[in-house]
Amino acid sequence: MRYLMAVYLLLTTCAFALGHGAAQWIQDGQYRNAIGDLCCGEHDCAQLATEDVSVTAGGYLIKSLHETVPFEEATPSPDGKYWRCFWGGKRKCFFAPPTST
Repeated sequence: MRYLMAVYLLLTTCAFALGHGAAQWIQDGQYRNAIGDLCCGEHDCAQLATEDVSVTAGGYLIKSLHETVPFEEATPSPDGKYWRCFWGGKRKCFFAPPTST
């Protein structure tokens, strides 16, 4: 019985560890916003289509949400894509492709 319980616990733990998606890097990196909130991970963060984001004088405009993210609130995205993390009723983090200098 103990052996079966150990196998069950191992399998369920592995299922959770392997069940994360494309945003897992955000959770693994323990990224935080400017006020120290964790960005979180897969279920809180979503990749945005490049076509949905425009760079404006005021920051990054997410067209589908009519939301502008100020440049100083954006974190360089290691994968070169746009990501938005939202939980607790507000945007926690925004990742944007690094700008070329």
